[in-house]
Formats: sequence, structure tokens, C-alpha cells
Amino acid sequence: MKRFLFLFVALSVSTWVGPLYGAMPEIHGFGEFAYGVKLSDDTTKRNSFNLFEQRLQLKTNHFFEEGYLGEKGGVFNLKGDFTVDEYYSGKTGFELRELNLSLSPLDMMDVKAGRQVLTWGTGDYLFINDMFPKDYVSFFTGREDEYLKKPSDAVKASFYPQMMNIDFIVVPCFTPNTLAQGDRLSFFDSFQGGIAGTNSDREIIEPPWRMSNNEYAARLYRGIGSHEWALYYFKGLYKNPTGYKDELNRELFYPRVDVYGWSVRGPFFSGISNLEFGYNRSREDSDGSNRLIANSMLKVMGGYSKNLGNDWSVGFQYLFENRLNYGNYKDNLLPADYVFDEYRHLLTQRITKMFKNQTVQINLFNFYSPSDSDGYVRSSAAYDINDQWKVTVGANLLWGEDDITQFGMMKKNKNIFFRFRYHF
Repeated sequence: MKRFLFLFVALSVSTWVGPLYGAMPEIHGFGEFAYGVKLSDDTTKRNSFNLFEQRLQLKTNHFFEEGYLGEKGGVFNLKGDFTVDEYYSGKTGFELRELNLSLSPLDMMDVKAGRQVLTWGTGDYLFINDMFPKDYVSFFTGREDEYLKKPSDAVKASFYPQMMNIDFIVVPCFTPNTLAQGDRLSFFDSFQGGIAGTNSDREIIEPPWRMSNNEYAARLYRGIGSHEWALYYFKGLYKNPTGYKDELNRELFYPRVDVYGWSVRGPFFSGISNLEFGYNRSREDSDGSNRLIANSMLKVMGGYSKNLGNDWSVGFQYLFENRLNYGNYKDNLLPADYVFDEYRHLLTQRITKMFKNQTVQINLFNFYSPSDSDGYVRSSAAYDINDQWKVTVGANLLWGEDDITQFGMMKKNKNIFFRFRYHF
């Protein structure tokens, strides 16, 4: 109901914007058919596929020319997706991805208010200081990369003083990550003691909408020589339900967290390198003694990418995670609890090759964790038939020795996917 209310408001605004400020803006977008064949058996809702949908995306914007908004470069942006999801027997839906107004009230200040996709950091599919919501169901089923980033209802103010640039974001409406719940994708459910599908029975408690649950994020960045340096701060909630509110009633919740970090990115040995650091302070378990809430963590990531010429490019990343106060964590575990490691190492590799005047793109992205003994091969081949038509095929191949690791818990969701898209 909330999503359709947003759409009604957007259409109402468009109704009076047109007559007052000129002709109605053009509408662009695409229509898409997507299908993903399952390669593994599990106990989810469907046995043969985990992606089968038709999607229509419409987007438009309006540049104000008169009044205050015209003087300040005001732009109204609208983007939304209509879907028919055959996985749920033809269920129709609408996702409002953008509904915002951007303007420059001062020469050194930009503001964007409304629904928008927020992102920052230096990682490729890896996020340390980017605490904005993600859709991992889209990621693991084979939707376009655009759908990994979920929109937020937020106000973003950007300042450009001489010394550095500053982004400050306020998010009054909490939006969690979209994770496997057992209906479309199976996952490790600690209450079931293994990988679960539709038999998963748990409740995730979302925080109420009030001032104390507002989220705040800030980034300070500037170029020094040929490198960009940045400092990050986030105060809000984990986007995954990493806390147990009531074990007996199988209730999970989103604990509070502060994140402090920095990054640097720039040229290195004829390529581009990046280094990023983050400290996650678990505000509700700062000393690590509460077995029901995730511990604080340190995360460090280094990466390197290079264009090899002839439309070849490669990229590599290494991520190190350290669970802090590990002794307190282990001392307070119960005999039946699952034990997570103190350290985690993750390696990634991306290989991209273009063919046929760059109309054919081959991507191979590989995650591998030597500490968890698990991994994820994400591959795709896309062909731009012409300016309107595009076809993509790919595969999501997940594996792992243990069911509790990040990719091991998803190993029964392997698929081969196909997308056919028409742009207009």
C-alpha cells in the first residue's frame, strides 16, 4: 500500500508540474523477461526454477525552468518497476526505486531528498563502509547488477568547501537487506539446525519508525595528487538481523552499530589500486560478551584492477575480517551454539573481455574464502543485438564445505539464468 501511495503522489506531482512548467517530460525504460533454472534440489517453493518474471521499468525527470526551483537547478526524478512474478503464480508488484527532488540551494551545496539509491566505498561487490541496503535475493538469482542496491528514503546534502568535499545523509526510514527466507532461496537457519527452505519458521523484528532509529552517514573526501582519500562514519543499524531477540520464540532483530572507516584509491603500477578499512562497533555488545548479538569487527580490503588492452581487463581483491573480543565471545557460548571463526579471509577475481566492437561482454567473477572453504562463481555473457535489444545468459554457482558459512549456506541455490531486455 505504501508503494502505491508513493506512485499516486508522483503521478499527482507530474499532473501539475506539466502545465506549470511546460510539456510533460519523456519517459524511458525497458521491458525484460528473466528466467533462472535451478541446478540443485532443496525445499523451497519451486523445484525447477528460482527466477521467472516479466519486468517493466519506467523512468523520467523534469528540469524546472522557473521560480525558486528553476533558479536553483531543481530536478524531479522518478523511476519505478512493475513486475509480474511467475514464481508466485503471476503475482504483480511495483517497486518505487526513485522519487526525489535535487537542487543546489547554495553555490557550494547540493541536496537530494526522497527515495534514492545510496552507495560509496571502493569495493567490487564487497562493502565495508557502505552500510546502505542491498538485495541479495536479486544478486543470487541473476537479476541485473542494478538491483543489488536497494533504494532508501533519505535526505543527502553535499558540500564543496575548498579543503574537502562532504556528504551527509539522514535516513529516517530503516530499510534492511533483502536476504534468503526459504521461499525462493534456501539458507542456513540456526533454529532448524541446517539449510532450510519453506520449513524455516522464524520472525524478524524490524525497528519502529521513530527519531531514535534514524540513521546517519557521512563521508569526507578529497583528491591528493592522483589519489582520492575518504573518511566514513555511519550510525544506525545492521542491515542483517544479526541479533537474537527471543530464542524461544525464534525472534531475530537488527542491532545498533557504529562504523568508522577510511579508503584511498588511485593509480598503481599502470593499474588502479584501492585500500579500505572499517571498524564496526556493535553498540549493544561492545565487549563481545553477549552471545545473542554480533561482535564488533575490523575489516580491511585491498584491491587492484588493470586494463590489459584489446578489451581485456582484470581485477583482484583481498578482504580480511577480524571478530573482536573473541575470547569473551567463546566464553559465553552455550554447548549447542554454533561457533564462528575469529578470522575470515576472502579473495575475489574478475575477468572481463569484450568482443565484436564491444557489443559482446563476457564476465567471470569468483569469490573464494580459504578460511571458510567456500566460494561463489558468478559468470555472465551479454550481447547488445542493437541499441534496443540485449540478451544475457549467466550462472550462479555457490559451494561450501560447511552449511554455516556465507556461501556454503547458499549452495543449494545454483542456477543458470537468462534475461531478454528491450530498451526504449
